Amino acid sequence: MEKKDLKPAVVFRYFEEVCGVPRPSKKEEKIRAYLLEFARKHDLSVKTDEAGNVLIAKPATPGMEGRKAVILQSHMDMVCEKNKDTQHDFDTDPIETYIDGEWLRAKGTTLGADNGIGIAAELAVLASDDVEHGPLQCLFTVDEETGLTGAFALKEGFMEGDILINLDSEDEGELFIGCAGGAGTTAVFPCTMTAAPEGYFFFRVAVKGLTGGHSGDDINKGRANANKLLNRYLVQLMRKYDLRLCEIDGGNLHNAIPREAHAVCAVPMACKEAVRVDLNVYLAEVENEYAVTEPNLQMELESEAPRAEVMDAGEMKRFLLSLYAVHNGVYAMSQDIPGLVETSSNLASVKQADGSIKVVTSQRSSILSSRVDMSQMVGAAFELGGATVETGDGYPGWKPNPSSEILQVAVESYKRLFGTEPKVKAIHAGLECGLFLEKYPSLDMVSFGPTLRGVHSPDERMLIPTVDKFWRHLLDVLAHVPVKA
Repeated sequence: MEKKDLKPAVVFRYFEEVCGVPRPSKKEEKIRAYLLEFARKHDLSVKTDEAGNVLIAKPATPGMEGRKAVILQSHMDMVCEKNKDTQHDFDTDPIETYIDGEWLRAKGTTLGADNGIGIAAELAVLASDDVEHGPLQCLFTVDEETGLTGAFALKEGFMEGDILINLDSEDEGELFIGCAGGAGTTAVFPCTMTAAPEGYFFFRVAVKGLTGGHSGDDINKGRANANKLLNRYLVQLMRKYDLRLCEIDGGNLHNAIPREAHAVCAVPMACKEAVRVDLNVYLAEVENEYAVTEPNLQMELESEAPRAEVMDAGEMKRFLLSLYAVHNGVYAMSQDIPGLVETSSNLASVKQADGSIKVVTSQRSSILSSRVDMSQMVGAAFELGGATVETGDGYPGWKPNPSSEILQVAVESYKRLFGTEPKVKAIHAGLECGLFLEKYPSLDMVSFGPTLRGVHSPDERMLIPTVDKFWRHLLDVLAHVPVKA
């Protein structure tokens, strides 16, 4: 199969155009300009707000004027992750896509189908002259991935509609009617540097090759966290030898399970061979533990030139033990919805700079009080290690409404098209829908999309056949939107 043969052609054409426009979170200027030009080209009403959100409106097709007004919604930004050996500047370079069997992928980077495929579907509807729909608005929000900034800043009255269809889901055949709320907890540890001792062996130890993934969707899939794996090894060394820490770095994004981490350390020269033996033993253990979910797990230890300074021994111990103690992964499963993660936390990134070490974590829960408790639990582990801790305000969840009218339309449409019942679910990842409800409490909402895997990592891929099903389903739902009372 070649890209020119992909179906539906109009959706994939717009997706390829979107992939050609750089759109990192908080740097949506180019994709916003693209959307504004698209609206002008198609003679459609368009406006932006102070946050940079874009709203494009299209009148109802003939005979559909009396239907309830629909808002289609996706976010402009994408997670920008690449492999270490990939040369790519997300601020300027297009995403290079390629076909791998039934999957569409990117060369060494995130694909950006989260949420570029939603943008493409909206553009295809807006550009069409043969799609039936009632009064329609298409909302494109900014900075969903790093702070839901666009949704937070959305003001009452900016958009008008009875129904909102969010196009930011990742499992075709599943309709989402609820999502978790979340917040980030950041810890800053003191990192006083002192003169390095004489007669020590300096080395760099690295974890790489992990699967990573979305800290909401993939948190329950048993994948390893690079920061946790590295920290566990360092704590083992610290308990056996006079370990000194010079440098540490792991992970990047608050909403991605970290795939890589490294540290530069030192031990007495007499322990040089022992730490290599210990790594081999440790690697065998974790390879066994993660044999199914992390087939490409790697750990490497290389000699390093002696450093002039090392971290204060007491601060190092408190820091490493705090990372060891802090919860990571699923904490509780839902008692109401089988298989749904209720509460979790992700040890997202560890960054050393300017005399301190900053640790970023992300907590999620479908129950607000449980999310608050999880954030406080994580914060407590860091405070015991001497860190300064701050938890952000977070974002609300989206409470499921099984009686939703648009949900019933979407269910009946799916059964009519494909002869099978779709799954109705809530999702542990955060969607912007909870914030929309705060500003527009009467909105009736549902979320669906094609199948994506490996999102928020360079393994991100989109299952090509599901894009056609997603598109057909969307068009059928639009054609069967209820009449406005």
